[in-house]
Amino acid sequence: MLTATDVGKLLNLSPRAVNMHLANIGMITHTSDGWVLTAYGKNNGGIQNSHPQTGSLFVTWSEVVLQNPCVKNLAGHANTPEPMCKKEQRFRTFYPAKLRAIDGHYVRTRAELLIDNWLYGTKVVHAYEMKVPIEQEMYADFYLPDGRLYVEYMGSKDDSQFAEHKKAKLDVYDRYKLRVIEIHDDSFENLEDEFSQTLMASGIVTHFPFPYMHEV
Repeated sequence: MLTATDVGKLLNLSPRAVNMHLANIGMITHTSDGWVLTAYGKNNGGIQNSHPQTGSLFVTWSEVVLQNPCVKNLAGHANTPEPMCKKEQRFRTFYPAKLRAIDGHYVRTRAELLIDNWLYGTKVVHAYEMKVPIEQEMYADFYLPDGRLYVEYMGSKDDSQFAEHKKAKLDVYDRYKLRVIEIHDDSFENLEDEFSQTLMASGIVTHFPFPYMHEV
């Protein structure tokens, strides 16, 4: 069986980076007792262990885990910049990130600005445009690590280029069995209730937003 150190040597990553990446793709989760195996991780060759002296939890892996596309793509991930595919590059050039959210994130649309400000105001930990750990070059609009949940703003139905790009992203999420929430333009009419309920169903607690959250 392979430890995180063994996997790291094969992928040119530190043990900590290995565990963080495996947590991001839902194979393990971190608790006060250590690293806990998930059902997805078990299906990919993980075995739950505990230290005989301290009782701290850790996970070892069979070589099956190295065949998972999300894991194979991690080789050198922390140290080597990855080239962008032309389609993703065109999209990111067409929609530059110029709008500054309250938390300092620079986002691409006013809708994303509202979402980012809402997440910040409700104290939901989030990342903007995090690289999705898969073979394709793809970035999530938002990633919520507490629920291992991705959030995608689907844009206007009148923008065919934007809609085509988003549809392609949703197909990828589905292919890799990654959890994603879609936010459409009509969602903003009742964002606080609908989004809060959806996040709570995923185990993410939200808090009462700041009074100026709607000022974008």
